[in-house]
Amino acid sequence: MSRNLGILTSGGDCPGLNAAIRGVCKPAINRFDFQAIGFRDGFRGLMQDRTLRLEDELLSGILTQGGTILGTSRDKPNKMPVGDQVLDMTNVMVETYDRHHLDALICLGGGGTQKNAKLLMDKGLNVITLPKTIDNDVGLTDITFGFDTALEIATDAIDKLHSTATSHHRIIVVEIMGHRAGWLALGAGVAGGADVVLIPEIPYDLERVAEAIKKRTKSGKRFSIVAVAEGAMSTKEHAEFAAAKKRKQEAPDKETKQKIKAELASLDRARGDHTVHLTHLLEELVGMEARLTILGHLQRGGTPSAADRLLATQLGTKAAECLNEEQFGVMIAARGHDAVPVPLTEVAGNRKLVPLDHPWLETARRVGTCLGDESAAPSHNRSLSI
Repeated sequence: MSRNLGILTSGGDCPGLNAAIRGVCKPAINRFDFQAIGFRDGFRGLMQDRTLRLEDELLSGILTQGGTILGTSRDKPNKMPVGDQVLDMTNVMVETYDRHHLDALICLGGGGTQKNAKLLMDKGLNVITLPKTIDNDVGLTDITFGFDTALEIATDAIDKLHSTATSHHRIIVVEIMGHRAGWLALGAGVAGGADVVLIPEIPYDLERVAEAIKKRTKSGKRFSIVAVAEGAMSTKEHAEFAAAKKRKQEAPDKETKQKIKAELASLDRARGDHTVHLTHLLEELVGMEARLTILGHLQRGGTPSAADRLLATQLGTKAAECLNEEQFGVMIAARGHDAVPVPLTEVAGNRKLVPLDHPWLETARRVGTCLGDESAAPSHNRSLSI
């Protein structure tokens, strides 16, 4: 009997997904004699049994394409919107898996996908995952595919903003994606020469940020670039969230926990215009015109970089080998120059944030970049800033 693999892409789209699909399926089909079935639009397609037969002809030419030929969604197996209800559809997905006589299901996605894949693994399915996300926040892997391309896009945007900032003597605030992790904003900020970089891992003091910009102005600098991760928080906001989370952990019953969860969601929604508010406050505190640029989904699109194509292909081909060797319940992680399987049970729910002793942070401080947590360095130590 022929062997069959299923594959899906879930969560937000990012560059490198098609390269990973190709990396999995070409060796699986041509070396290991598998039949490959793609499920459209993530776990929803698995539930609805919407498929696409993946063969050499379809895989040809997709290496350089952004996005995903399979489509994607953020639907969760155990919380699937169906009509006007939200239902646990994991058993339906198990039925689809069995109907196609699949030997394994390969799931490409970020942190949420790793948790969703584990739900199906707990139902008895053979699962292998690959780590993709522009946020670079999946645990147990050095890097995720999609990150390098997004980093290039965000850095290029900061490069371009320098010219308009200096022409108009402005503060330019640029909001960069990354969810709750600061990898993208930190990397692009350092690479693009941002004068201030604000990330979720370091609550910022707005007065110190304003002080850093004023010192630049006094030293004759005509502009300042402020790179802000979408999840960055002021010290006050961070304290509010931390207090609410602590109350949730200590809540005596489920009803109380649900109320506090709703409170956290409300706090999160209230931060929707966080960078707009930040921009206005900086303009008032510094006395200098400030403008905001939100890069948004621009960071997810476009042709994947050479590094992302290489990484996605390497992880994909390793997944095909694990598939052939019946090594399931793993995520294929990047470790140094290697691709290695790591237990999915250790990955699911394991978010990789920027450590406070990370070399990128030390590098930023050495060139005088303000991270919002300390007074700006004296101007003679800022000679490398743009």
